[in-house]
Amino acid sequence: MNKKTVRDMDLKDKRVLVRVDYNVPLEGDKVTDATRIRESIPTLKYILEQDPQAIILMSHLGRPKGKPDPEFSLRPVVPVLIDLLDKDVQFVDETVGSKAKDAVNRLPKGGILMLENTRFNEGETNNDAEFAAQLAQLGDVFINDAFGTAHRAHASNVGITRHLPAAAGFLLEKELDYLVDAVENPKRPFIAIIGGAKVSGKIEVIQTLLTKVDKLLIGGGMANTFLKARGQDVGDSLVEDDALGLAQDLMNAAKGKLILPREVVIADDFSNDGQAMSVPASEDVPKGWRILDIGMGAVSAFKDELKGARTIVWNGPMGVFEMPRFATGTVELAKVLAELSREGATTIIGGGDSVAAVQEAGIADQMSHVSTGGGASLELLEGKTLPGVAALQDK
Repeated sequence: MNKKTVRDMDLKDKRVLVRVDYNVPLEGDKVTDATRIRESIPTLKYILEQDPQAIILMSHLGRPKGKPDPEFSLRPVVPVLIDLLDKDVQFVDETVGSKAKDAVNRLPKGGILMLENTRFNEGETNNDAEFAAQLAQLGDVFINDAFGTAHRAHASNVGITRHLPAAAGFLLEKELDYLVDAVENPKRPFIAIIGGAKVSGKIEVIQTLLTKVDKLLIGGGMANTFLKARGQDVGDSLVEDDALGLAQDLMNAAKGKLILPREVVIADDFSNDGQAMSVPASEDVPKGWRILDIGMGAVSAFKDELKGARTIVWNGPMGVFEMPRFATGTVELAKVLAELSREGATTIIGGGDSVAAVQEAGIADQMSHVSTGGGASLELLEGKTLPGVAALQDK
């Protein structure tokens, strides 16, 4: 990585402003998945070892529409942080302003302060220059460790870099090393697995990957559009009719690299309780039925395609993962990847529901890398430059 990292910065006696990604799921005032908080701990511990004046943490949570909303307060994150760091962490219910400044000034040497949700200010998502300048007044050095928002040009990750020396934290560095390396310098055979509902949201990813991979396996709702473009009747399945021509073009351009499921699970109702059965993907789907998952025959065929792969990138579920009955294809594929990982393949899980799948299967720790950012990882796989990374100082 050609950007400065936290190791390149002099942090002694400095107020270190750290942009973290604590956009975590909550139930009431309890954090239900602390993965993103846990991933920030190595950077925070390293900074503390450098004898800083203080650490000031910034994050967003949810989409509070530019004004304070108690439902999206970051206060519930603080007890989790205290537990993980084994150190006191203070909280201020303001992001910028006199209250935030006073809270920073009152911190003991080496103290830690969590600011309130950056998106309680409309200047955050607008990358407002004045809001960025106010944030910068709270610190001497800026460290960006929020990969999940690196694809957004916001005040707390881009605007702030106009005022302070800026470098990457360890999590941001790790994400870039894995995802950029996977696309630019993969060990071969290099196979990508793309799922999710819609082709249209992942056109650029598919186009970019087809120029780089040895094979591209397609699952999820987007596979229906490819099956229909291939000439099959997919019944009442989710299909993007306006993307059929594009799907046909992608299959033609792929020259046999693009692999569709061999077997699908169809149901007579979009629910967990309807009738369901596995059928060959080459058969027409009866009217009133819809494809909701890939079948075990498809998992087995995908496993054969993946044999011997050295680099595997996976983004997006293979079916309607929210319904337990149609999560099987996704979870079973996750187990295949865990097995390949144990055999020495580099396995990279790119954000969103595919991360939930490997966690649900209890095998997230068996993957080479599980990304903390869905949108950011997709943009990296498209070969795009992320604004939150571009804004950091070059080495």
